[in-house]
Amino acid sequence: MVSTAPTPSTLVLDTWVKGTWADFLGLIDHPNTEKARFYYDIGWMRIETMPIGSAHSQSNSLLAAVVSLYGTLKDIKFVSFTNGSFRKQGEQECQPDLAYYIGPELQRPTQNNQPIDIDSFGPPTLAIEISATTLSDDLGQKRLLYERLGVAEYWVVNVEDGTVFAFEVANGGSRQIQVSSVLPGLAIAVIKEALNRSQTDDDGAVNRWLLKQFSES
Repeated sequence: MVSTAPTPSTLVLDTWVKGTWADFLGLIDHPNTEKARFYYDIGWMRIETMPIGSAHSQSNSLLAAVVSLYGTLKDIKFVSFTNGSFRKQGEQECQPDLAYYIGPELQRPTQNNQPIDIDSFGPPTLAIEISATTLSDDLGQKRLLYERLGVAEYWVVNVEDGTVFAFEVANGGSRQIQVSSVLPGLAIAVIKEALNRSQTDDDGAVNRWLLKQFSES
């Protein structure tokens, strides 16, 4: 029987295609896809090209600073991951730009080079996708993936206009929010304004502005 499983030479990148968990694992381990990002959701997989533009990388750095500064100033316990991989064996996998375990009862995943086992450590509390060319998917199929995975909050940042879409996830669905629940009191409007300021101000100036906002909230 001739195999119809996708291979690196036949796979269509940056879109969802049908595939088994075995197909997915075979692509992850293939050397030709070592610089790609991987998503799997119950019979569907997506292999993305890694973003290389300054808009994506700067927005990614800024969002990391927002969460770090706010969590530190407000004495919130958190562990952060950049481009980490989270796996529910046989069912789902995701590689958000940023992810966090947050809260007093958080479990610290083992430090190794394997995907974080969701069955052992639970899903991340907060997952963030920085959208340069993937906005419709980040708000669509990936949002469904994160809902099923059970994250508490999911943020999507559109680098084109600095828009931030924040969703609270509960009972298998999600609703848009204007103030974070997992980082209590953090207004999404502050993040958007920080993104706007980053277009003209250096990182230090933006961080000082953020600290002022956070200390007054």
